[in-house]
Amino acid sequence: MAEPRGDLTRTLLSVIFLGGLVVASLTILRPFIAAAIWAAMIAVATWPMLLWFQGRLWKRRWLAIVAMAGVLMLVFAVPLALAIGTIVLNAQEIVAWVKSMAAFTMPAPPAWISHLPVIGPKVVAAWEQVATSGIEGLLARILPYGGQLAQWGVAEAGNLGILLMQFLLTLALTMLFYASGEAAGAQVLRFGRRLAGERGENAVLLAAQAIRSIALGVVVTAAVQAALSGIGLGISGIRFAGLLTAVVAFLCIAQVGPSPVLIPAVIWLYWSGETGWGTFLLVWTLAVVTLDNVLRPLLIKRGADLPLLLVFAGVVGGLLAFGLVGVFVGPVVLAVAYTLLRAWIADDALRR
Repeated sequence: MAEPRGDLTRTLLSVIFLGGLVVASLTILRPFIAAAIWAAMIAVATWPMLLWFQGRLWKRRWLAIVAMAGVLMLVFAVPLALAIGTIVLNAQEIVAWVKSMAAFTMPAPPAWISHLPVIGPKVVAAWEQVATSGIEGLLARILPYGGQLAQWGVAEAGNLGILLMQFLLTLALTMLFYASGEAAGAQVLRFGRRLAGERGENAVLLAAQAIRSIALGVVVTAAVQAALSGIGLGISGIRFAGLLTAVVAFLCIAQVGPSPVLIPAVIWLYWSGETGWGTFLLVWTLAVVTLDNVLRPLLIKRGADLPLLLVFAGVVGGLLAFGLVGVFVGPVVLAVAYTLLRAWIADDALRR
């Protein structure tokens, strides 16, 4: 006897209902999605550290969670406190330095600049034009952009409060993930197995491994670049090297890199007539900036056995597509897709 056909209308309405339920749920959770993604990434990346604390704090999970909360707060608060403290302690010197700029006279451009191909004569002409007009002429050129800069500053000041709220929400969600990490991990593994069997479970494990590797690559590379940048700035005699080092650390973690700090420092040394130190810092800057493209992919590949090109494409593409969180999301998505595709191809080869 033939089985009765399913009710097409009921099936269609069920799909519409489930789709609407998913869309409504995502709309409700939209303000928390970014913080939840960050919290999940942080919890997965720092889980070994949590277990380390737990093993040394009498096996108490809540003590380990408190310790991890303190560590995360320090990572965010200490560089900010150092930067603010440097500004406060050197406020008078900063004011005096700004006043001295009015009497500053720009030196002649170094002779070797004119010998640079293509850009040499243009750089010399622009240099001499700025030197002739002086600080007043330079300010006159910058002044039209002052209104746009002020508007941007007001907008960013408003975003600072939102950023702080996002950080606190991320911290709270991270603590929740720490408290129920084993149960949440088991549920995710079950979901992966239910979705694609053993491959789905392996994909979940690979995603966790990729997150830890990327976190290692990003944090270690940022620390190395910030330390080397601070050394170069200090040796070159740049003022407020400590403050600038803290800025470099923030920029490197945000995947901007040290260039916005080091390149103006090089220009300032040449502008001040310190050609030797300017050349030294220029070479140092090239080495530090290049390090970002070498050290980070190698550290990430060391933790996750993935092609270097895939890791690089995931980091850069994820950053462009999703912002800062894409640095983690991009490689994880590509790693899972690459692993599943490779397993599917291998299965087809075995069947033959």
